[in-house]
Amino acid sequence: MKSIEIPYQKDKGKRYRFFEMVPGLLSWSILILPFILSWLNPTLCVLLIISYLLLWFLKSAGLTIRSLQGYKVIQDQMKLPWPQMLQELESRKAAQPDKHTPAWHYENIRRLQERGPAVEPNDMVHAIIIAAYNETREVLEPTIQSVLKSEYDMQKVVLVFAYEGRDGAQSEQAVTELVSEYGSRFKKTMAFKHPLTEGEVRGKGGNITYAGRELAKYLEKQKIDPLRVIVTTLDSDNRPHKYYLAALSYLYTMAPDPAVVSFQPVPMFTNNIWDVPAPMRVIATGNTFWNVVLSLRPHMIRNFSSHAQSMKALIDTDFWSVRTIVEDGHQFWRTYFRYDGNHDVYPMYLPIYQDAVLSSTLRKTIKAQFIQIRRWAWGASDVAYVLETGFFKPNKVPKLDLTFKFLRLLEGHVSWATAPLLLAFAAFIPAFLNTDDFASNQLPIIASRIQTIALAGIVVTLFLSLKLLPPKPARYKHHRTLFMVLQWIMLPVTTIVFNALAALNSQTRLLFGWNLNKFDVTDKAVVKENKQRVM
Repeated sequence: MKSIEIPYQKDKGKRYRFFEMVPGLLSWSILILPFILSWLNPTLCVLLIISYLLLWFLKSAGLTIRSLQGYKVIQDQMKLPWPQMLQELESRKAAQPDKHTPAWHYENIRRLQERGPAVEPNDMVHAIIIAAYNETREVLEPTIQSVLKSEYDMQKVVLVFAYEGRDGAQSEQAVTELVSEYGSRFKKTMAFKHPLTEGEVRGKGGNITYAGRELAKYLEKQKIDPLRVIVTTLDSDNRPHKYYLAALSYLYTMAPDPAVVSFQPVPMFTNNIWDVPAPMRVIATGNTFWNVVLSLRPHMIRNFSSHAQSMKALIDTDFWSVRTIVEDGHQFWRTYFRYDGNHDVYPMYLPIYQDAVLSSTLRKTIKAQFIQIRRWAWGASDVAYVLETGFFKPNKVPKLDLTFKFLRLLEGHVSWATAPLLLAFAAFIPAFLNTDDFASNQLPIIASRIQTIALAGIVVTLFLSLKLLPPKPARYKHHRTLFMVLQWIMLPVTTIVFNALAALNSQTRLLFGWNLNKFDVTDKAVVKENKQRVM
């Protein structure tokens, strides 16, 4: 079987190390370029900066439109009668058409009547792996309760707790209690303590992989075909929509070859949005909208946070990587190369509600937020992996498709690190270095007008952010809603500090070989009615 593993640090050759440096080299070069061009050719620099600003103006307009479209699609999908539609797929008979059922559902029934599914809905088994490290019962229990509220037969659901045995882990007692209390309500409930294992990055990948391998042993003993099992990974604070399992079953049934498909719901960081400090609310809302926009661009979607995949595919890829802290996004590439490019991610237009970052103090919360985004940005390490595996190892992946996917990967990470800084400061660089140049002095004025028009998109974002808010807890007064509006003045600062600088930090670490070899678990505090935070 061909290797799809990331090489250990000691096994990385000079070529692989150079590939790891590529994102950082590009990002720093782009950030330095305005200074060099301002010195060599101010006019050219001004023209390039204006072109860049106009490009981002068009992109921001597109993102605004996409966010409106995505919001509508998600609202419509949440209203669909997914349990009924799933039953109709099973019976191949539709109830009398009504306005709440889309036309494509009846077309799907017709297609199944002709060819039949790879897996019948009634034969499907859902496995839900909940990763835990040091979370308390107050964090874990709402996740289980949200699964139990699903409009789906829980006797077709296997619940798996994957909790850590490494230093600092404290979830064992909470997991044991919850298994004892809720275990009988599922088809099967299991809990696996992941031991600290040599050669693994200390993180979520090793944790859920250990649990996945144990789950595979159970399925083998029960003689359950891995193709019948769809595995969803949840973080300890994730709460799936009540129709998530039914919709996932529906999509799995309709997939021509479900083994090679991943399914990606929309992560929404709204569970505790009323409780977190204003900067974290802005970041959480921004991340939510980015996920909404991505859901409308299937060619851009990669596994992120909570996602689902067949047990067959997980066995074929030897589960998730234990050598990286970004096991979710990296799993896309593992599956892509394992199946020679025959791998897609299907968007699910239903939310998985998650927590925004909240720790015991404001200082710890700010630090945890930066570390969380830096961990996400460590996905830039996949640039080297894709280059090496896709272009320098024998494989049957279509090279044109691989090239486009690689370029999107690289551009995404470079823009993540550079765009906020360039949009905020690039227009002032030529004037700072060429005080007597007319074009250089006019550039800040032109940039200001472009950005003022672009800020109109914030009105849409503000409107949608208020629409997505969960009900305001009774512990907060009405003026809290006003703060939800005023918080958006922080957007430029949060975008630079918590996005650009976090991404630049990750890429600089890759540049110098300062690897992140530990999954820094994000603090998850719960706020009680008396406003006390429980960790």
